[in-house]
Amino acid sequence: MGAFNDLVASRERPIVTAEFPSMDGGDLDTVAEAVDRFQPYVDAVNITDNPAAHAHASNVSMAIAVKQLGLEPIMQVVCRDKNRLAIQADVVGAQMHGVTSFCALTGDDVTAGDEPEARRVFDIDGPQLVSIMRTLSDGTYLSGRSLKRHRELLIGAVENPFAPPAHVRVRRARMKVDSGARFLQLQIGYEPEKLEAFVQGCVDNGVCRDAAVLPTVILTKSAGALRFMESSVPGIHVPGDVIDRIASAVDPLEESYQLAREQAAQALSLPGIAGIHITDFRHDDSVHRLVHDLRLGPAFSTGATTTHAQTA
Repeated sequence: MGAFNDLVASRERPIVTAEFPSMDGGDLDTVAEAVDRFQPYVDAVNITDNPAAHAHASNVSMAIAVKQLGLEPIMQVVCRDKNRLAIQADVVGAQMHGVTSFCALTGDDVTAGDEPEARRVFDIDGPQLVSIMRTLSDGTYLSGRSLKRHRELLIGAVENPFAPPAHVRVRRARMKVDSGARFLQLQIGYEPEKLEAFVQGCVDNGVCRDAAVLPTVILTKSAGALRFMESSVPGIHVPGDVIDRIASAVDPLEESYQLAREQAAQALSLPGIAGIHITDFRHDDSVHRLVHDLRLGPAFSTGATTTHAQTA
């Protein structure tokens, strides 16, 4: 595989992944412009699969394009839209073009999107999808039929440390790692005490030893963005005092950045954490600024920021 796989295995420095913007048409020049914004600063980017149940350019085409442009894609695959046959075909087709990093998700319900009449598939669930990816990585389809010249896959999954009950979330994380996940990206949240409790549970049950755990930090612009997430994004709770902090700030844009920076620093301080995942709603230079301020990512391969993942 490549440098991202090696870093997940060694965790010699904090890992930085980020969400690549969804595309609604355009051409490869549009993709290349986005690649240029991320390439110097992150180790890999998530290629989303119809996020929030909105249709966009396909995850397969986007992952192949990003790979060919020199940035490491993590191709997300959701259970919502396709059955096991179509999912296996997508994964095999992408790996034929050199895509080897994948992330399994259940997927937001169709009622979260702009086409709520769409039919849900859910032929399989998240842990089963991880297991199917592991089977493909080992060289066979789920049926047992052999692949030709297959590549080993780096498989990831997602977990929500902020959704109750906490012990179930910790157990689900262990299940996904046992199924084959080697990294876990955590859902967005604004309750640090819940994140700390979840991570401690993952230290205790060996998840942080066996997989790279990456909390998500989101870069926003205003209190309005936080209110939107609180009211409209499934699985995210933004406490009122966090919204009030941004709403009452003299400079909400700067205060929003400082909030994200504090979240990142707090997450990286937790024993067992291997890095961070960044979601950028600002679309300015904030990703660059964040990794520079915290001395993270490829530009700081021998930087001062460290994690406790290896000893957890």
